[in-house]
Amino acid sequence: MKSARTEYLRPARAEDVPALLALRTEAEGWLRTKGTDQWSDPETGERAIGKWRVSIDEGRAWVVVNEQDTVLATVSRGPVDRDFWTDTDRPESALYLYKLMVAREASGRHLGTRVIDWMSRLAALEGRSWVRIDTWRTNAGLHTYYERLGFRHVRTEAPSHRLSGWLAQRPAGEVALPHDLLPVGPYDERCDHAGRLMEVPHQQG
Repeated sequence: MKSARTEYLRPARAEDVPALLALRTEAEGWLRTKGTDQWSDPETGERAIGKWRVSIDEGRAWVVVNEQDTVLATVSRGPVDRDFWTDTDRPESALYLYKLMVAREASGRHLGTRVIDWMSRLAALEGRSWVRIDTWRTNAGLHTYYERLGFRHVRTEAPSHRLSGWLAQRPAGEVALPHDLLPVGPYDERCDHAGRLMEVPHQQG
C-alpha cells in the first residue's frame, strides 16, 4: 500500500541554505542529548554550510520537502574521501552519501530510510555496486542505525586530523521500504506516475 504522504525530493537551492543551517543546528543540539560529541564544534557547522553552498552549486545536495516546501531532511553525495577509502576499495564502484539529516518534526516518517533507499536506487542506475558512508567514530548509536538499514561495517580509520572514520557500505539497489518510495519532485519528468526515478540526474563525483 503506497504512502499518502506528500514529501518529495528536489535539488537543494541557494535559498535553502538558512533552512539547512537550522537543520544542522537542531541536529547538533539533539546529538548532545544522546551523549555523543559528534558535531560539538560550532565552527564545524559554519564550515559545513560553506560546503553545502558548493554542493548546491555543483548539483550534489538534495532536500526532502512537503507541499509547503518546508525542508524536512537533506542529503548530499560527493567524491570519495581519500582520508578513508583507498584504491583497494575500488572507489569508483560506489556512490558516497554525506550529510543525511532529518528534522525532529519529521521523526517517525522513516525519511532517513527512504532517502537512503533513493540513493541506493540511484547508485544502481549509475551502475555502481555500493552506497558508502563514513560516520563519527564514537557515535555507536548511529552505527547501529545504519547496520539496521543493511550497511555492513567495512573498517574504522582514525587519521589524527579527523573524527569521522567508521566506514560502512550497502549494496546498490537494495531497498528497505519498497512500498514507500520517495518521489523526486511533484511533477518531475524524470519520474513515472508513481514518482519512481526513471532517469539518472546529472551528478558530479
